[in-house]
Parts: sequence; structure tokens; C-alpha cells
Amino acid sequence: MSTAATVTNDVVRIVEVGPRDGLQNEKALVGTADKIALIEKLAATGLGTVEATAFVSPKWVPQMADAAEVYAGVAQREGVRYPVLVPNLQGYERARSVGVTEIAIFGAASEAFSKANINASIAESLERFAPVLEAAKRDGVAVRGYVSTVLGCPYQGEVPVAEVVRVAKALHAMGCYEISLGDTIGVGTPRKARAMLEAVAGEVPMAALAVHFHDTYGQAVANVAACLEAGVSVVDAAVSGTGGCPYAKGASGNVATEDIVYLLDGLGLAHGVDLDALIATGRWLSSVLGRDSMSKVNRAKP
Repeated sequence: MSTAATVTNDVVRIVEVGPRDGLQNEKALVGTADKIALIEKLAATGLGTVEATAFVSPKWVPQMADAAEVYAGVAQREGVRYPVLVPNLQGYERARSVGVTEIAIFGAASEAFSKANINASIAESLERFAPVLEAAKRDGVAVRGYVSTVLGCPYQGEVPVAEVVRVAKALHAMGCYEISLGDTIGVGTPRKARAMLEAVAGEVPMAALAVHFHDTYGQAVANVAACLEAGVSVVDAAVSGTGGCPYAKGASGNVATEDIVYLLDGLGLAHGVDLDALIATGRWLSSVLGRDSMSKVNRAKP
């Protein structure tokens, strides 16, 4: 089957999550200047969305302690979006104080994961988001929603698809313009990934959905391809495959942006990203982190 022929939209938007979701789970602390340089380098490759940082508690996520300095220090390019993650109204207010115009909120489809990650039930987490969305609507701030553990949880194992649909539908109804469906521990396979996406698309428009895969079992690129066949047109990825889930033993990072661009090129789908510039950025980041890139394309290219 030709994936390019079955995709409903021949332009795919990549949401680069390396500076936030990638770095926050890296063991080596990255300096503020290097974070700013990373964001600027990524934007220069043609990426239209670069998730910059997270306004979370430095106690729980030390890597993001300099969120305000990072965001304020970026020389923002016209036409590029720089969303940030906020966990609550306090985080939202901190983000707004430095001029943030787009945010993301993070929920889970697994009760066990929600309680372990943010010490709240799914219902309680949605209640926390309500005032954030109200403030964002008042301020004209765009809100993206994440739903984690859509294909499995490190605590409860299988996650019912009905729960994924319920949480995604709730976030969309609350005002999130886009819902990113995340395989947090990277256990998904193509058939399951596509079935999950199609189930959610029965309640939330496909145009408002994105996919977010981790590569723990080496299935992330295949999962993205399967979801492209189902009609999704937004894919999250992290340069050099940075990140990982701190709650899942052996979990590797996000699918590498370089690998997704290579896939899209092979499928004839437009994305607007310069692969050579992206590879160079990934290699620069690997030198900063002091380890090899997790991107297969980055390793293979001379």
C-alpha cells in the first residue's frame, strides 16, 4: 500500500519537542545558553513548531529551572511557534510573565500513571486544567493538550482505548486546539497505534490530533507510518532521539526528528525541514550531551 496515496493531507507538521520533552529527561544538565542555541538552531532548519521549555517545579524537574531565562533569551523567528508546557495556573502565570503565547497541558489516560506522575486522579487533573484554559481563552493563548500512556502504562499495563478517547475528548471540549496522543513507554505496535488513533478520531476530529511515540521497542517510526496511513498529519519528534520516560525501565527517548523527516521524504510528504541542517543540529546536541545520537539516520549519514 502506498502511504502517500492514503494520507488525507500531503503536508505533515512536525512538532519538535526536543528542548522540552527531550531535555527534561536527560541526565546531564544543559546550560541555558545551549538550550537557547538548540531552539534557535531547530527553528533555522525549517521546523514550524519548537516546544521551548516547561514552567514546572524546579524541585521535580531541575532541567527546566531556567524556563523563563530560556524563553526570554530565544530570538524568535517569524512564523515559528514556541509553545511551553505548564502544569497549573501558577505555571501559566510564570509563562505569561515572559510573553508566552502558546502553552501545552499534560494529562494521562492511565489512572495509575496520573497518580504517580502528578499525585492526582484523571478527574482531578482535568479540574486543575480548567482555570488554565479559562485564563488562556481570556488572554488569547493557544492551548495544546497531551494525553500520555495511550498504549500502555508502567504501573497498570494495558490502558483501555475507551479511556484514551474519554480524556482526549475532554481536553478538546475544554478548548485544546490539538490533542497529542503519547505512547509514553514505547510499547505500541503499528496495528494497535492505528486502532487507538482511529478510535479517538471517532470523537475528536483527525485534524485536531497528533501522535507522539517513544522508541523503546524500536517501533516508533513504524507506528508513525501506520498513523499517517490513518490520516494524521501532525507528528511529535525530538532531535537526536532525546528523552525517555523516567517511570519506565529501559524506556528510550522520543522518536528522532531526523528519522521522521527521512520517512516523510521517502513517502513524498512535504514537511519544510532541511534534513542536513537537522542532522548537524542533532550532532551538535549530542556533543553537548556527551553521548551518541539515538537517531538512526544521524548515525548512518556520512
